[in-house]
Amino acid sequence: MMTVFVTGVNGQLGHDVVNELVKRGFDAVGSDIQGAYAGADDGSAGSAAPYVPLDITDEAAVGKTLDRVRPDAIIHCAAWTAVDAAEEEENAPKVFAVNAAGTEHVAKAAKAIDAKLLYISTDYVFDGTGTSPREPDDKSFAPLNVYGKSKLEGEFAVTRNTEKFFIVRIAWVFGLNGKNFIQTMIRVGKTHDTVRVVNDQIGTPTYTLDLSGLLVDMIETERYGFYHATNEGGYVSWYDFCREIYRQYGLTTKVVPVTTAEYGQSKAARPENSRLSKAKLLQKGFEPLPDWRDALKRYLREADL
Repeated sequence: MMTVFVTGVNGQLGHDVVNELVKRGFDAVGSDIQGAYAGADDGSAGSAAPYVPLDITDEAAVGKTLDRVRPDAIIHCAAWTAVDAAEEEENAPKVFAVNAAGTEHVAKAAKAIDAKLLYISTDYVFDGTGTSPREPDDKSFAPLNVYGKSKLEGEFAVTRNTEKFFIVRIAWVFGLNGKNFIQTMIRVGKTHDTVRVVNDQIGTPTYTLDLSGLLVDMIETERYGFYHATNEGGYVSWYDFCREIYRQYGLTTKVVPVTTAEYGQSKAARPENSRLSKAKLLQKGFEPLPDWRDALKRYLREADL
């Protein structure tokens, strides 16, 4: 059975990936920067998997750790994901140290031990113009913010250092082990009669529980390359998403659509067009993810909100 090393297991996606691996019988090893596992101690299989503290910005530590574990595959979920905080001048070097240099360290170590590498990237590597879905092999990169630029540098680091890679761009992520849009909107909806939500940014939500299954499917193959992965169910705005959250949760809070400019509270520029084409998944023999509305229903059933 394959040994799979997962970075960023204290986050939403990494937590679910480790659970999925253990559930399927893989030898999973989780890692993150904290000295001990700090994810949800929910009794799931993943929370009991071996845990290795690792700072991916330390190249020597990355090389030594992966040489010792010698996994067959690495699923690299660790990242700086605080998009607005990334815009603060004092944070930018840290963002690139994690998302770009850290990813290069992982890619070099993967190459050295001949391990497959799956890197999680983002729709933010594109500029978000137009209305057409971006294809996975589209190279018209023009990230609008520091986070997007750092993740794009991470992509380059992967392709520069290893041939056995999967680069999977995702968007609008939510999961049980961490903060997300659903949690925020329900919290605000319980205390306000009206909420304002952006309606000119378009994309598709992605449930980490569903995504984790696809990522594990991928590393069992050698169908390397660039992919896009979100839930199915079409493209919606954050306003549409919020309305469906309230409908399913049973909140009567009024949702008012506003433009990004009218909302005006974000430090980082965000792409208006986050439509990602997932056609390549089917072409390469992978199962699409379920409808995002169904994913939301299952998430609400499990989450303590």
